[in-house]
Order: sequence, then structure tokens, then C-alpha cells
Amino acid sequence: MASPPDSRTSPLLLVTCSAVCALITLDTNIVAVSLPSIARSLQAGFSDIEWVVSSYMLAFASLLLPAGGIADLFGRRRTLLVGLGVFAVASLFCGAAWSIEILQWARVMKGVGAALLLTSALAVIGHTYRTEHERTHAWAIWGTCMGVSATMAPLLGGTITQLMGWRWIFLLNLPVCLILGTLVWRHVDESRDVGAARIDFWGGLTFSGGLCCLIWAMIGANLAGWTSTVTLGRAGAGLLLLALFIPVELLQQRPMIDLRLFRAPRFVGAVQSMFGYAASAQVMMTFLPLYLQNAFSYSAISAGLAMLPFALAMMVFPRVGAALTRFMPLHGLMSLALGMVCTGNVMVAIAAAMSSHWLVLAGMIVTGSGAGILNGNTQKAIVRCVPPERSGMVSGISTTTRFAGIVLAIACLGGILVQHTGSRFGDALNAAQITPPSNAGEVVQRAVAGDGLQALQSWPAETRVFAEHALQSGFARAFAAAMLIAALVAAISAVLTYVLGRGEPRELPQPALAAGAGR
Repeated sequence: MASPPDSRTSPLLLVTCSAVCALITLDTNIVAVSLPSIARSLQAGFSDIEWVVSSYMLAFASLLLPAGGIADLFGRRRTLLVGLGVFAVASLFCGAAWSIEILQWARVMKGVGAALLLTSALAVIGHTYRTEHERTHAWAIWGTCMGVSATMAPLLGGTITQLMGWRWIFLLNLPVCLILGTLVWRHVDESRDVGAARIDFWGGLTFSGGLCCLIWAMIGANLAGWTSTVTLGRAGAGLLLLALFIPVELLQQRPMIDLRLFRAPRFVGAVQSMFGYAASAQVMMTFLPLYLQNAFSYSAISAGLAMLPFALAMMVFPRVGAALTRFMPLHGLMSLALGMVCTGNVMVAIAAAMSSHWLVLAGMIVTGSGAGILNGNTQKAIVRCVPPERSGMVSGISTTTRFAGIVLAIACLGGILVQHTGSRFGDALNAAQITPPSNAGEVVQRAVAGDGLQALQSWPAETRVFAEHALQSGFARAFAAAMLIAALVAAISAVLTYVLGRGEPRELPQPALAAGAGR
């Protein structure tokens, strides 16, 4: 095993690893603004473009924990290079996709590459920078890169989509991956965990399969029906696999997740606060650009610009949260921030019902401010519950919880959007005594995805204008309902965070097997 490089003589190592993580953050958030353009280009419905986002995040969230084991076992530098290769090939297929199905599967491949990249890059930073001073400096640089990429993603995505076309959002990753691969090859030394055990195959299979089946059930329910045999079968399979995950992990000598950690109320409270934050605040990076383009007919660039206050608030308010920790406990601060997210989402819901541009902006700023406080503090709350030697496992739990929360919220809120839009659209047509054509369901799907005008081209000219207005109005009302659900999630999470976090810390169980032991 190579010795760790001297951080004083390898500044490009930190820049390289931070840039790799920033690329993942950028790719996670940049696609949302381009979804209506993708829907129009590939004639896709809302369930289809949900999978464009969800397939990436699902593969990413499901493989984060196994990917960490792969990096430790086979080498972090090697895993970084393989991850960049997979990410680049997937980006090429995304940019060249000739159908929505090809794009979805390419996004799955991209999620696999992203999981390999994030875990190995974080492991390299943790392995290289050992002293408290070095780590403080390293994580500050890393956090800045992540914040800048998240802030610029909506505007960059809108600009590229409008000026060059949505395919270039993916194709521009190719030269970036080539540059990063060269930097990794030249400046990152190989390292691995000599005590790493074999990969937890059955744990990864039951967890990934269960999460996938649940998401498949929720997204597919828009077409198959929420009470259909297909939907219930998929949901049942997902719950069964997740239930099997528990005994599988308990039987492992070195499990992927030590479930005994969840005996501590403060740890449970911290994990659920991360889930609540992701499901009620971070998910807005996907839904708000779609709403701005559908409800107000914004262009891709305009939607990206309109997202800047939200993103800037997320970037600025971590400093505010750090200052407030001197005056209040961490669980109280996170409860306050979740309350802000709840308030902001309610404001956006009211604005959607009133079609108010300025109230939407105000609600976005309030939600973004709460999200900014939560962004770092949720991670801190989880990690501080365990001894330092277990920080690797809980960091994996934290990141997996974050992205699982986002993808589950996308599926759930997306279902609400489609169902409520279709219901209100049907009511409007019935009130006007208009018999909807046979493709009304497809029209609703494509309208929610941002392709309503093209979907209505086959309708009679005398009903097309009314149908367009009814779709837009129905979508705004449905979006308001979805925001109220997100606000409720934030409110429940705020209460649980406070109640579970205020108890005395309980001593956590020691690892089942000392580091270096095999299974």
C-alpha cells in the first residue's frame, strides 16, 4: 500500500478530489432545468422524465455503501479512475440517447459511476489529511467547491439547454472527465484499507432491490393505478426485500450497516432529520424549475436565473447556522431550520394557488435558508453520535439517507402532481361539457413534464385553447398540494428532531468485529 502523500506538496490532490465531488453535485442538480426540453425532444411523459432523475439517484443511493467497500478493498485511486470511465461512457450515451429508455438506462450507469467517484474521493481526502488543522482546511475547500457547483447548476443547466440543447449538458462531461482522470493519474497515490473485508453482496442486493421496487411502484402507479395488482406487487416486493435486509445485516460479522446504531434515540433523530431535509427541501431543486417553466412559461435560462435566490440562500446560510450553534443546541437549530423549510413550502403552495411570482420567490428564499442551515448540520449531527473510528460507516448511512429521501420524495410528490393535475383537468373538461379524447391521460403526463402544447396538437382546434388553460391551472393547483405535503413532512421531521435529540446521549454498541477481521 502506498504511503499517504504529503498534503503540503500535493495541493492538486485536494483540488482534484473536490472537483470530482463537485462534478457529481453539478450533475445531480443541473438536469432539472432541462427536463421539459428532454420531454419535448423525446416525446416523453412525466413518469418517463421522473425516471431520468430517479434512475440516477436510485443507482447512486443504492450503491454508496457497497462502493465504499469496493474503494477500500481494491484501491481508492483505481476506483476513482474506473468511476470516471463509467461516468464518461454514461454521459456519452446520455447525450446520444435516441429514446427516453436509452437515456434512463444511461442515467443508471451514470449513478453507478457517481457512487464509485464520491466514496473513493472522500476516502482519499480522509486518508491524506490526518491532522485537525489539515482536515479543517481540506473540508473547507471541499465544502466551497460543493456549494459553488450546487449554486451554479440551475443557471448553467438553463444556459446550456437554451443555447446548445439539452444533450450538451451530458456531452460536456466528456472533456471534464478526461481532465479529472489525468489529474487523478498524476496526483493521487494508491491507498486501500488493509483490513477491508469482502463486499456485503446480500446486504447490497436486498437494500438496493427493495428501494428500487418501492420507487418503481410509486412512479409506475401514475399509469398502472395506485391500487392495481402491479403497483401493490412491486410495493410488496420492495417492503419484503427491505425487511430481509435486517436479518441479513444482523447475521453478518462485519455488516454494511450496523443496525444496532439505531437503538440510540439521538442517532435515529439525526438520521430522520437528514431524511426530512432531503424529502422536503433538497427535492425542490428538481420540482421548482419544472414549476417555473410550466406555470409561468419561463425559458430554461429564466428558470435557472429564478432558482439563484434559492441556491444562494443554501450557500450563505450555513454560516448563519454555524453562528447560531453558539446560542442553541444542534437539535434545536435543526428543528428551527426544518420549521423554516415548512414555512417556505407553505408560502410556495399559496403562491402556486394565487399564481404570484413574488410570493414564489419569497417562499424559495425561506426554504433555501432553512436548507442552508440543514445542509451541513444534518451530516454533523449524525457523525457526532458515534466514535471517530465509525465515521466511515455513518457517513455512508448519512449520504444514502439523503439521496433515498430525495428519490422517494420525487416519486411521491410526482405522483401527487400527475394525479391532481389529471383530476382537475378532467373536472374542467366535464364542467365545460367537453368530451376528452382517448389520449387525455398521455396529455396530462406530457403536460406535467413540460410538453403540454405539443401533446395537445392532436386535439380539435376549438377545444385546444381551453384545454391548455385547464392544464396549466390544474398543474398549479396540483403543485400547491405537493408543496403542502412537503411542508407536512418538514413539520413532522422538525418535531421528531427536537424530541429525539434532546435526550441524554446513549453509549453506542461497539463494532461487532475489530477492524481487520474477516467475515
